[in-house]
Amino acid sequence: MSENSNPIFGLWKDWRLHALVFITVIITEAIGTFSIPIGPGVILLLPMLYALIIGLVLYFTPLVKEKQSKNAEPIIVLGVALLLAKIGVIIGPSLPEVIEAGPALVLQELGNLGTILLALPVAIWLGLKREAVGMTHSIGREPNVGLIMDKFGINSPEGRGVMAMYIFGTVFGAVFLGLISGFLATITPLHPLSFAMASGVGSGSMMAAASGSLVAAFPELETQIVAFAGASNLLSLSTGLWVSIFIGLPLTEKIYTMMTRKKSK
Repeated sequence: MSENSNPIFGLWKDWRLHALVFITVIITEAIGTFSIPIGPGVILLLPMLYALIIGLVLYFTPLVKEKQSKNAEPIIVLGVALLLAKIGVIIGPSLPEVIEAGPALVLQELGNLGTILLALPVAIWLGLKREAVGMTHSIGREPNVGLIMDKFGINSPEGRGVMAMYIFGTVFGAVFLGLISGFLATITPLHPLSFAMASGVGSGSMMAAASGSLVAAFPELETQIVAFAGASNLLSLSTGLWVSIFIGLPLTEKIYTMMTRKKSK
């Protein structure tokens, strides 16, 4: 196979993409971490946040063409793979502490049902119809997209709803979790490791952003935070779909039916 016909060779030879990434990394690392005190809490602005903003701005400039956009996709997968490998190495020595968490780590997946109890009433109040079921039955990552597509179809209102949340989470999820995790961990009396467990929502980029903010706020707990976040994310990936099938989606359907019936009356 020639180099021109193999997309991998094209990726590594895309010097414009590599130069833009290198310059972005230098700029963001030079800026460093900023802390914004808000009452007793702190909002941490990390280099990852700057990189997302710079990348988004560059996308709308002539510097980034369609070729660079397509070539950047597998690099994200590679970066997340390296992150997961690092987490695996850290989880090993911290395994006794992770096991000691016991039921708390296993049952943390039920926390994702908060999207139903909090977001579904708001979505119905805003006037959304069946799209609200796809939007709020879970946090809307890959397994949940597959669940909705299989049950309702890609062109259904539920399918449009889950895809909207998937796209929104991909673009803004890491930014939101990166900001909110450090702030809540410093303003509430809850232990930082509880927020580390909460950062494992089934998305590598979201988990990295949330745990990165926690590590910046509590550097003395870096190993434990990364270990708990990684274990939580792994559990969310493995058990989250089953929770959505047997609990999340049926509960969303039930609440949606009750609320829309009451609203119509």
